[in-house]
Amino acid sequence: MSMLRSNPDFFADLKEVSLPFAAGDVEELRAGELVGLTGVLYTGRDQTHRRFFDLLEQGRELPVDLSGQLLYYVGPSPARPGQVIGAAGPTTSYRMDVYTPRLLELGLKATMGKGRRSPRVREAMVKYKGIYLATIGGAGAFLSKCIKAAELVAFADAGPEALFRFTVEKFPAVVINDTTGRDFYEEVKNDKLEKSSDSQ
Repeated sequence: MSMLRSNPDFFADLKEVSLPFAAGDVEELRAGELVGLTGVLYTGRDQTHRRFFDLLEQGRELPVDLSGQLLYYVGPSPARPGQVIGAAGPTTSYRMDVYTPRLLELGLKATMGKGRRSPRVREAMVKYKGIYLATIGGAGAFLSKCIKAAELVAFADAGPEALFRFTVEKFPAVVINDTTGRDFYEEVKNDKLEKSSDSQ
């Protein structure tokens, strides 16, 4: 939340991005860009990914067509009366790394969570033209206000790890990995090292 307190014009700086992605949209986004996501996205954590793969191994179709979609790594808490959804902050993305290349191959265009992705996932994003975004960790209540509708799609018995469809408006995120292979975390780290070296 510190970035919001220190920059009251945060939302004015966001590049508007519509979901799902149209052909070529993700290729225009670059590592380091702040984006505001508006439209429909899907959610999925460990259980959803395992069940996706069980279906694929059985030669069956997934509950949704992932082509052009964004998959948000979140396990939302139950909605209180009058709310669309409870807290909806990101979960750590690396737990889904083993599954991500296959889903990108199926047409998934973006994933969103927190933390870094493995080299294998980064290579798959370049190969299949996908991106990875990070959103604000520790701000689940704030992010829930950007969710205007939530619908259970599949795997209801998985509880918060079920597959949901969210309709979002100006949902804030940062592009971490783009289709060219750039990694914003690496760039920030290298920039800090250079500044530290220059100050010595």
